[in-house]
Amino acid sequence: MSNNTLTKNGIVNAIYKQTDHGRSEVQHLVEYLLALMKQAMKKDNALLVSGFGKFEVCDKKARRGRNPQTTESIVLPPRKVVAFRLSRKFRAELNPGE
Repeated sequence: MSNNTLTKNGIVNAIYKQTDHGRSEVQHLVEYLLALMKQAMKKDNALLVSGFGKFEVCDKKARRGRNPQTTESIVLPPRKVVAFRLSRKFRAELNPGE
């Protein structure tokens, strides 16, 4: 696994270098895009980006856990998590020859 992680700032810089827009304008657009994505997942519990994949909000049930410091048994409350599934097209690009 690589240590090179693309960050939000990295996305802004990459777009800024490829366009004629100011850095602050690009940063605002990236923030707006991420806000739209979060809003869609909160509202519809799913976000489909064609050719990339699908983000889905899933409910996790309450479960038993253990405090690692005290080894005390605890109940972890139910929560929401986001699952991501690659599109077939992107999966084929990642795994050529499959």
